[in-house]
Amino acid sequence: MSTTGREKFPDVVDGLPDLSGLKSIQRVHARRISSGLGGEIRAGDTGPALATIFVPPPSPNPLKPNYGNRSKRKKAKSLLQKCKKVALKHTWVTPLAMLIAILLSYAVHPTEANPMHAFIFMSYAVPTDPGTAPDEITKYGKGLKDITFVIFYMVVLSFSREFIMQRILRPLACRSIMLKSRAKQSRFMEQAYTAIYFFFLGPFGLYVMSRTPVWYFNIRGMYEDHPHRALNGDFKFYYLFQAAYWAQQFVVLCLGLEKPRKDFKELVAHHVITLILIIGSYRFHFTHMGIGVFITHDISDFFFATSKTLHYLDHPLVGPYFGFFILVWIYMRHYLNLCILKSEFFEFKTVGPYGMDWAGEQFKGTLFHVCSTTLLAGLQALNLFWLFWILRIAYKFVTTDELGDERSDDDEDEYAEEQRLDELEKLAISGIPGETVLSAEKTVDRKKI
Repeated sequence: MSTTGREKFPDVVDGLPDLSGLKSIQRVHARRISSGLGGEIRAGDTGPALATIFVPPPSPNPLKPNYGNRSKRKKAKSLLQKCKKVALKHTWVTPLAMLIAILLSYAVHPTEANPMHAFIFMSYAVPTDPGTAPDEITKYGKGLKDITFVIFYMVVLSFSREFIMQRILRPLACRSIMLKSRAKQSRFMEQAYTAIYFFFLGPFGLYVMSRTPVWYFNIRGMYEDHPHRALNGDFKFYYLFQAAYWAQQFVVLCLGLEKPRKDFKELVAHHVITLILIIGSYRFHFTHMGIGVFITHDISDFFFATSKTLHYLDHPLVGPYFGFFILVWIYMRHYLNLCILKSEFFEFKTVGPYGMDWAGEQFKGTLFHVCSTTLLAGLQALNLFWLFWILRIAYKFVTTDELGDERSDDDEDEYAEEQRLDELEKLAISGIPGETVLSAEKTVDRKKI
């Protein structure tokens, strides 16, 4: 023992440390037994976020970060490079800057004459008669300015998504002992945010529907008094806000900055069909049909996202909750949507006017009948595709008590990564630098090649 009371470090020897234990861990592919669903639940229509795409890699030696080299690199970078780094690290900064710029531009001259007014507020309010009651609901028409409204709220949703995921959900994920791998942390953040979004939009959609003839999924109310050229204020806001959400999701998906999952083509097809239905139903006055499709997907998405969140946390109730989610999915996405699809062959022609009148904006004719039926059938086919995988996961859980998704290979990689991180921590505590461990791993990989 030394005079300081500490045990002397062993002499440094040439060669690499014994990493046989680490190599064996990297070859492990068996999943640990837990109370969760087993493998990743890769189904549904949720996409990634920028906050989970630009995740910085972990430090080679988390206990001894090299701040000296990092500070030298920062000094050598230009202002533009620093701004880029900040934007990539804090993905909510860029949309926040855009929002501030738009709001400040409007604050200079806060009237309807300001072009920024159409970005922030809904346009085309229908003038009311002098004798109209004060509590009469204001109705809004439609026009090109609605595009600017959607664009602005795409930025709002981009900011809220990235800020909530980075500043609230990521710290929670990092503290959880069940979320060791970066991939699992990212998916937890994505699904938790999705659950938060639909927790508010699902009930709001039901509230909006309750103030229309469509309540509760009244098929005749979808076609009566067609065309619906003017909408209540809350109805129009809900519809355009949902359009902004799905457009923002599609933009992030099209960036292609993360590894596509095995149902990537189906996910893209779902987003394309959804956007066509949103745009078409809004422009050609089928919004009373569209709100029913919106709500059925919103509510089922909430339960799906929460079941996946519980799965990532390895919660003991994930099994029963997943079973309840399946019932909600079947009722919302199949029973109710099939009722809407069935109405294309009956009520579409028999309820309300039927025929094409471009001048009068009456589009309930053969052309749009075929288009809407085809799109709704395509959406139902994609939902049936995901239902197949969901039921397959449930069957595996019931028969083997270890419910995994055969479409995903990520679970084995995540388990190996978690074990590798544990081993790196042990080696670092033992005094072996992380750089030495990583160098040894590369040497082993080259020898294998």
